[in-house]
Amino acid sequence: MRRRGAIGSRPLWPFWAIAAGLPIGFLLLFFLWPVLALVATGFTDGVPGVGVPGRSSGLDLGGFAEVLGDPRNWRVIGQTLLQASAGTLLSLLLGVPAAFVLYRLRFPGRGILRALVTVPFVLPTVVVGVAFVALLGEGGPLAWTGLDRSFLAIVLALTFFNVTVVLRTVGGFWAQLDPRPEHAARTLGATPWRVWWTVTLPALRPAIASAAALVFLFCATSFGIVLVLGGRRFSTIETEIYRLTVQFLDLRSAAVLALVQFAIVAAVMVVSSRLRRRREQAGAVAMRFGLGSETRPARVHLPVILCFAITVLGLHALPILSLVLRSFRDGRGGWTLSHYRNLVLPPEGSGLQGTVFDSILLSLGFAAVATVLSVLLGALAALVASRRPRSRVLRRGVDLFDGAIMLPLGVSAVTLGFGLLLTMNRPLGIGFDLRTSLVLIPIAQALVALPLVLRTLLPVLRAIEPRLRDAAATLGASPMRVLMTIDLPMLGRSAGLALGFAAATALGEFGATAFLVRPDAQTLPVAIGQLIGRQGAENYGMALAAAVVLGAMVTGIMLLAERWRGSEASEM
Repeated sequence: MRRRGAIGSRPLWPFWAIAAGLPIGFLLLFFLWPVLALVATGFTDGVPGVGVPGRSSGLDLGGFAEVLGDPRNWRVIGQTLLQASAGTLLSLLLGVPAAFVLYRLRFPGRGILRALVTVPFVLPTVVVGVAFVALLGEGGPLAWTGLDRSFLAIVLALTFFNVTVVLRTVGGFWAQLDPRPEHAARTLGATPWRVWWTVTLPALRPAIASAAALVFLFCATSFGIVLVLGGRRFSTIETEIYRLTVQFLDLRSAAVLALVQFAIVAAVMVVSSRLRRRREQAGAVAMRFGLGSETRPARVHLPVILCFAITVLGLHALPILSLVLRSFRDGRGGWTLSHYRNLVLPPEGSGLQGTVFDSILLSLGFAAVATVLSVLLGALAALVASRRPRSRVLRRGVDLFDGAIMLPLGVSAVTLGFGLLLTMNRPLGIGFDLRTSLVLIPIAQALVALPLVLRTLLPVLRAIEPRLRDAAATLGASPMRVLMTIDLPMLGRSAGLALGFAAATALGEFGATAFLVRPDAQTLPVAIGQLIGRQGAENYGMALAAAVVLGAMVTGIMLLAERWRGSEASEM
């Protein structure tokens, strides 16, 4: 007998068709088509839609031999893999101790600290890049180290973001583990280190491996950090695609590199998806049996607590504090508010059309539209991806749907932005050129935010016990009533956090937006990027002040989102 309300059951099939069709249609039109259009230039001689004189647009695979035969491109690929590997390793070394402190130890203020350590992950890349320049660059407190624009500076900045990924992924899993094997090992005389190595670490391997795959993905596709801190010397595939498209209009070479990047990312996403499913299955077993425990800090935990303190204070707080302090300093070493006044009344020579304050208002408007769009589509996608139909074919379809929604996470934002410029000339017969409007900016931001919204909402829905739905149906509830009274209230538990992630991601999006803005209508991250690249102390000071404002906006959004989620959780 078919379970009521499952995918494919007659009463709700129109709803499921719409819920799956809207996100897929959005991705097909604004993601897959633009990306494939740009990538297709790697197989042709000429640039469709750009109009390079004297060149055909027939099939030509010579671009692959040309690009892959260039030693510089292999150095760029190797540099990408090296930076991603180093960032992943350091994130794991610092993130696992942080996960233990925040998810296994019990102490006052832990909830607030958890919320604060989430903020680094959603800070705009341009803000973090400017913060490390303020810390390590000329006039910074650590300028004497000589690490400005170095490989280590890039790795530290990548780790700044991704420690949060490790501690949340591993910590959430760790909190659910059965503590009894550890207790038994200690009773038998095992030292804390031996217990960790032989009992705890093997149990954590699915979560650690899943976190490592995600961190590698984020590091390999980082754009703003490498652009601000690395320059051409430490170019990655992402920044090289940007350079080839913007400076040289060499779309064919950029497309070949995009294919190389996509192959790397696709492999990482497949591994990450499999490891995530293993982690969710193990976590579900732990939750079902009510496992997991917390302890109070003890002397044996002091090295781990010290490592966590160094991470928070040295890696996270110090760059941000340097950014804030230097935004109030003038070129002579005195204190001033002129950099913040210049955001409203810019000096001559800033190179901006309008003011930074105009960019702030514009960014807020775009972020609001992108947030609504990504959360609505993400909620529909989460409802579909959380279903577990009995049909093997439908289960396979749900898994493919889940993977499709995650695709924007693994494709270069630069590729997406330029692809939109190539394809959005009156798409689907629309009577005007979307490229001349600003509508593509919130669309690109929503595409970038959509996978994060899905990953925030989906675990809550998958945690619903299927027997709860079956019991409601047995008592006479219609499939739609089951959906409204069980699934949607559960979805609301993570709605605040999903809104926060979406808004923060949209506000800080830089890669795709850099292609879509106009000189007279720039978002705040793009304005900061332009200011930091111009000469002059006033431009640099304005960039610092604007980065502080953007960072404060994102931090406020995430703290409100965490508080909303906390209040909802406390009522349940």
